[in-house]
Amino acid sequence: MTTLAHDVPGRSARADGSGLLVALLSAASFALSGPLARGLFDRGWTPGAVVLLRVSLGALVLAPFALRALRGHGAVCRRNLGLIGLYGLCGVAVTQFCYFAAIEHMQVGPALLIEYAAPVLVVGWMWLRHGHRPSRVTVAGAVLALAGLVLVLDLLGGVAVSTAGVLWALAAMVGVSTYFVINGDDTTGLPPLGLAWLGLVVGSVLLGALAATGLMPFAAASGAVELASARTPWWLPVLLLGVVTAALSYATGVVAGRRLGARLASFMGLFEVLSAVVFAWLLLGELPRVVQLLGGVLVLAGVVVVRLGEREVARLGLE
Repeated sequence: MTTLAHDVPGRSARADGSGLLVALLSAASFALSGPLARGLFDRGWTPGAVVLLRVSLGALVLAPFALRALRGHGAVCRRNLGLIGLYGLCGVAVTQFCYFAAIEHMQVGPALLIEYAAPVLVVGWMWLRHGHRPSRVTVAGAVLALAGLVLVLDLLGGVAVSTAGVLWALAAMVGVSTYFVINGDDTTGLPPLGLAWLGLVVGSVLLGALAATGLMPFAAASGAVELASARTPWWLPVLLLGVVTAALSYATGVVAGRRLGARLASFMGLFEVLSAVVFAWLLLGELPRVVQLLGGVLVLAGVVVVRLGEREVARLGLE
């Protein structure tokens, strides 16, 4: 793996409006998961129950499409069993469970902003593990993102911060970082949709095993759930979590990547943070403080600068 994400030469130049719309749809679909899950938490659901049903239902919906994509790739799958296992463990199970656990203790927007500082961690890993020294632009972006995290947590305002929520969000950031690193490896031969589905399957099995052994609390309730000041049946947010925030988000993410190239698609993925803040406001009435919004802007700006710095390094062949 030589770069954070690989682009096909000329792909971005052919990007059209429909590709951008698909990328926005993918980001918005992912962002809807937090607000939907919060309504279930308030009803008595545990993070384990929510994430297990979401991941399992997403895998079920994607199965026919992924199986077609994986046809003839049996040897490739066997050769990458370890990578697939790591992807399912960290990129799916750890990321999803820790994020949902975080939003039990803190608002959706700040939790997601912490999680999506992951590219900064990825740059550090690529430097320490593979010797890919970041450019000055990349370092400046990392510093900017870290400054934004201080504001997101409101550490300077004397406001109480949930230590548990922050720790869960940081764990989710590690999971997302693993997801990015594995996705950036284009040498495996695994079709993107196939890898996404296999990750969901492995994540479902791991989470199911934890729930079955009692190591992961699993509790669900059949009562109505409140969303956007209205009461809805419990199965509606569960269905939306599986179909929209898992299956649809992964599927549209693959289409966006094919049309825009990995790098441009990853830029568009930052829209998830902003979408989550909007959804949390509309569905839960949550709106971060002004200082947290400013911190969010700095985090996004820092991540974008980091990406630009890595792109410049790749263009100059300095890796």
